Amino acid sequence: MTFETDYLVIGAGASGLAFADELVRRSDAHVTLVDRRDAPGGHWNDVYPFVRLHQPASFYGVESIELDRGELEASGPNAGWMSLSEGPEIVAYFHRVWREKLLPTGRVRFIPMSEAEPGDAPGPVTVRHRLSGERTSVTVRRKVVDAARFTNAVPATHQPGFEVAAGVTCVPPNDLPRRAAGFGHHVVLGAGKTAIDALCWLLSHGAPASSITWVVPRDSWFFNRAKVQPTMAHFDGTFTSAAEQREAMAAATSVRDLAQRMEACGAWLRLDRSIEPTMFHFATLSEGELGLLRRVGRTIRMGRVTAVERGRLRLQRGEVEVPSDSLFVDCTASALSYKPPVPVFAGPRITIQMVRIPQPTFSAALTAFLETQPGSDDERNACMRPVVMTDTVDDYPRSQVTDLANRHMAARIPAVRDWLARSRLEGFTHLLAAIGPGDVARQAIVQRIRAASPPAFENLQRLAAATRGASA
Repeated sequence: MTFETDYLVIGAGASGLAFADELVRRSDAHVTLVDRRDAPGGHWNDVYPFVRLHQPASFYGVESIELDRGELEASGPNAGWMSLSEGPEIVAYFHRVWREKLLPTGRVRFIPMSEAEPGDAPGPVTVRHRLSGERTSVTVRRKVVDAARFTNAVPATHQPGFEVAAGVTCVPPNDLPRRAAGFGHHVVLGAGKTAIDALCWLLSHGAPASSITWVVPRDSWFFNRAKVQPTMAHFDGTFTSAAEQREAMAAATSVRDLAQRMEACGAWLRLDRSIEPTMFHFATLSEGELGLLRRVGRTIRMGRVTAVERGRLRLQRGEVEVPSDSLFVDCTASALSYKPPVPVFAGPRITIQMVRIPQPTFSAALTAFLETQPGSDDERNACMRPVVMTDTVDDYPRSQVTDLANRHMAARIPAVRDWLARSRLEGFTHLLAAIGPGDVARQAIVQRIRAASPPAFENLQRLAAATRGASA
């Protein structure tokens, strides 16, 4: 089998679909999506059932269809904040994007259960079916788009990096709703958002706090959900926080001082105020969720797990006993990828990467928009420098230097500036555009952000250089 296409998109996950959606909406291009899975949606097809978005659903997904229900959370630890879509809802959403928006155009093809072999446009690229082994030659007329370079690892397909002794039950969080009731104690392994989701699920479903042990290899800083609410009703709180954060960036004398200033203005949260976190993954929590986590009966901070045994945990810095009837929940899969960045636009190849952190679908949609606009690769890349995902708090200044530089360059391009003002996925610029000149109080908030941005950028560069030198 052979056929032709304008763009071959490798990966039909959130980023690949956001790119295809925007490209098809703004051009007459034919697009072919290739994915290892059997349906569009990428890693969302494999997530645990109680997973929820970090960020409000209002600025996630693709531009053409809203994911957000337009409601506030009515109950639970996030009550009163913008809705956070759950895993099954997100899977259904991406399937709907495929059925209702992409497929009906007649210009989008999906090749499931397949992998693209190395190749570039213009010319043939071989696609191999994972089950049959059959190969399809796809002649790509314009570009190959790599939307899978930073593919997420998910607990369901993750192989534990520690030993599991015979007779011990260690499951991914996908199995927690089915297996939790059969055990008297639960040991949650990992300190990221997956572990937090598992703990909140246990506590909100009646597990006694005393029956839970949490293994925290590293403490983390979290964004305060109250400060990331992109609606006009929350404008004052959200944008005042943005101004305070820029001012903290401008004034900080070190990364530690920056973190403490971010906490002081309410933008960042931590589990235990007596412990200085070293991890920063842009996870977002509410004060309500943090209150649940602080109820956990036992927290172990002895490094990563090396082995789980019946009645015992072996860790990097020692061993601890746990109840013999423990269910171990493996939340150690890293959803983050730290491959070196490459230019987004490079001749016949586009590599989708985050250019606004942490907004992967926005970044993909902006990439597609720029592809439809006149200009050279160098001109496009000037506002599309990849933002490397953070692992430690020391990485944060470097991420912000790139992010702010991209924002500045994008604002200088009229077409991009207009697109941002209308983009649902950007989340915030359209709110700024809606503020009238007569709204003195809100214009004052905006001016605070603008005034603090240049010194913040300059100081972040200094902090980034200092942390880079310290790690060299």
